[in-house]
Amino acid sequence: MVLYNGRPRWKASVEVSDLIEHVSDSLERYRPRFSFLLLDEGQYRDEELKPLKNLVSALFRLENSRKPEQLMEVVTSLLEWLSAPEQASLRRAFTVWFNKGLFPSRMGKEVIPEFQELTEVRTMLAETVAEWKEEWKREALAEGLEQGLTQGREEGRAEILLKLLGMKFGPLSEENESWIRSADSDTLLKWSERVLSATTLDDIFRP
Repeated sequence: MVLYNGRPRWKASVEVSDLIEHVSDSLERYRPRFSFLLLDEGQYRDEELKPLKNLVSALFRLENSRKPEQLMEVVTSLLEWLSAPEQASLRRAFTVWFNKGLFPSRMGKEVIPEFQELTEVRTMLAETVAEWKEEWKREALAEGLEQGLTQGREEGRAEILLKLLGMKFGPLSEENESWIRSADSDTLLKWSERVLSATTLDDIFRP
């Protein structure tokens, strides 16, 4: 059996004799001839693995995951499946694997706390999900702001600013929309520059 978790899909033969080169004629009859069972983790889709409530499918899902939300879902399932006292060693094994294997490979040189329990892993992931969502939100705001500032028409700047404020603060009142649509270019620029640091709409429109 070969368990493979590399990023590119496995392309080599699963017949051992095909993997041995340059065998002389006199040794040809000694070339091993048998197939091996290949488990290429990356070929399994999450939709296929999710219904399988076992630890192997959980491990494959963790290694294939690319988002903290996916990791969180699997860790939550593991905590449910491994809740019995006699499964403490399995919980510990998964915790050590998170510490030494999965997180270092995903987070590079970032400082990773040493987890003692699987519940600590779930807590960390919950915080990571929140942080990443905020980061994505800031990136989207910054990208929208840059687009808005490069618009040549005041109408374009007004529409971009309305979109950014809606993303950050939710639906705007008719009064706020009216202020933005009627503002001149300099005012729109000033309000746009405040989007990233503002915590309320009053911070945007202050004199």
